Amino acid sequence: MIKHEAELKIEKLREKLKDLNYKYFVLDKSEVDESVRDSLKKELKALETEHPDLITPDSPTQRVGSALSGRFAKIPHISKKWSLQDVFNEAELSDWIERTERFIPNEKIDFIGELKIDGLNITLHYKKGHLVRGITRGDGEIGEDVTHTIRTIESIPLVLNEPIDLEVSGEVFLTKKAFEKINKRLTDDGDEPFANPRNAAAGSVRQLDPAVAGERELQAYMYELGANTLPEDPPTQAETLEKFAALGLPINPGHKHLKNAEDIMKFRKQVAEDREKLAYEIDGIVVKVDSKALWARLGFTAKAPRYAAAFKFAAIQSTSQILDIQVQVGRTGTLTPVAHLRPTDVAGVTVTRATLHNEDEIARKDVRIGDTVIIQRAGDVIPEVVSVLTDLRTGHEKLFHFPKECPICGSPVVRQEGEVAYRCTNHDCFAQRSQRLFHFVSRDAMNIDGLGEKVIIQLLENGIIADPSDLYTLTQEDLIDLPLFKEKKTENILAAIQKSKHVTLDRFIYALGIRYLGEQGSYELAQFILTRDTSPSVSVSNSHPKHYSLEKFLHFIKNLTKEELNNLEGIGEKVATSLYEYFQNKTHLSLIEKLSSHGITIEIEPSKKQTAITGKSFVLTGTLTGMSRNEAKDKIKSLGGKVLSAITHDTDYLVAGEDAGSKLKKATELGIQILSEEDFLKLLGS
Repeated sequence: MIKHEAELKIEKLREKLKDLNYKYFVLDKSEVDESVRDSLKKELKALETEHPDLITPDSPTQRVGSALSGRFAKIPHISKKWSLQDVFNEAELSDWIERTERFIPNEKIDFIGELKIDGLNITLHYKKGHLVRGITRGDGEIGEDVTHTIRTIESIPLVLNEPIDLEVSGEVFLTKKAFEKINKRLTDDGDEPFANPRNAAAGSVRQLDPAVAGERELQAYMYELGANTLPEDPPTQAETLEKFAALGLPINPGHKHLKNAEDIMKFRKQVAEDREKLAYEIDGIVVKVDSKALWARLGFTAKAPRYAAAFKFAAIQSTSQILDIQVQVGRTGTLTPVAHLRPTDVAGVTVTRATLHNEDEIARKDVRIGDTVIIQRAGDVIPEVVSVLTDLRTGHEKLFHFPKECPICGSPVVRQEGEVAYRCTNHDCFAQRSQRLFHFVSRDAMNIDGLGEKVIIQLLENGIIADPSDLYTLTQEDLIDLPLFKEKKTENILAAIQKSKHVTLDRFIYALGIRYLGEQGSYELAQFILTRDTSPSVSVSNSHPKHYSLEKFLHFIKNLTKEELNNLEGIGEKVATSLYEYFQNKTHLSLIEKLSSHGITIEIEPSKKQTAITGKSFVLTGTLTGMSRNEAKDKIKSLGGKVLSAITHDTDYLVAGEDAGSKLKKATELGIQILSEEDFLKLLGS
């Protein structure tokens, strides 16, 4: 980015962050998720690092805390309040530890991990053991006097167990249950509910009427020692927390001694797994050097202590800039606009592209090339553009115009009445053919390992294959001379193709790529067919897999009526119509006949006993450590369970892995049972 462009972008980012910070810290309103503020601040810091001459003292990257609301008396802090530097992944954690070690070489460093509660920072002043003042963090130098509401918090002692002078800081917060009660009361009274527990806690502390704060069940945990008249300061942070408890101050019992980076990562992982079980919201952990003597040697940067870092959980949302918008053509001809982004981290994954869904969505969100946008991983997997930060526009953004012709084959595109998507009218379009083939060989379909998208395109471009049935005619001579192919790779692919000839009916149906039909719908259709078709060709052996011919499948399926298909469980009218049209199409029937002639055999595993999973529906979210998500799906299906892609009222279980996303929040709201990976494994074995 050239200098004048960087200067304009920096100015826009500063204005946006100041506005967001004012709304968040002063008005207690959340316009965007906190991870979006973090992302914008990170972008601003990167630009200022690249152009240090553009840094100004009032930049949000150079300040601690927030402006004061003006409603309460301003009180200077005895000890300055600092922000914490943020780290978001293992690499950034390692960088922080390395920087720390460089300041104190040849020293053995132990750490302490604490839970990072999403609340309001508060400082308490005690005089001869008696609470005399409660102050918000404010701008780090001066805070607001909120003693009248702080005194209503029952967990904060009005008198300490020792008659000392003490400055102590911590976090005021609300439990999830208290937050729900407050919002229900506000909604019942016709008032606007709070966006999150942090805003509700901040709004409660800043009430002019202490009685309102007293009704809201505020709680507090203390974690930072300031000025005091103790005979001697505790030598470690762990002993500081012990001293707080001895004085009668509330502390979070979730802290832990940590020896190294490996311990820190294990602690973070465990906290992430237990996150939803906690009574309150957290957004990460805080890692501190344990020794206070080392704190003094490490000192501070311009705005943060070097001895501590906030290790935040992976952001569900982030911000990025749209560099371009390009259109992809899917296996059914649907044209999908895709935003090409400046690389950014979302939920622990580097994202460079995000779906814009369709023309209507682009218009509704007013998305333009060059825009700064909020993105998230929809359903924890597919990145999507949520909204545009229009006040960051510089005037250089460009409108995107949807193509009238297919960008791959040049054929006309049409938008059928009642649909939002445009489709390429050429069924033989190269993009559709390649995507159909790639879907056919994918892990959840025929599972032909080694046939990635690049290989499929290579085979099509060289005229070696034209449709899925041609895969079963491939020989070593067809592959060995292709670029990047070697003898071992060729042998492995041919072996995988042969192995795929034995497949379950639901995987085969899914592999056909029928429009609107997903994995679960394919499973429901397969179960219906195998239950209804009493053809003699179905094996009756209970000790070996049953076999079912594609010829019988084809005969049965093409004679089903629309009404019969529409009445199937899990198959709606739109899917039923698509199924009926697919199996009335001579080209599709010919493909299945060719696959049958090449030896594709449907295997049906023997009936299994009823288990705790039989008939139950599951949704998976987050990262599982003991197995892949596909392995978990297969296990659930093999035990008679269902795997759904979205949370509904009918979902029985949500399996929540590490860094679980938005599905976890929805499951909690709907009261759906949430299983940790450990709970899930126990259920599988029951």
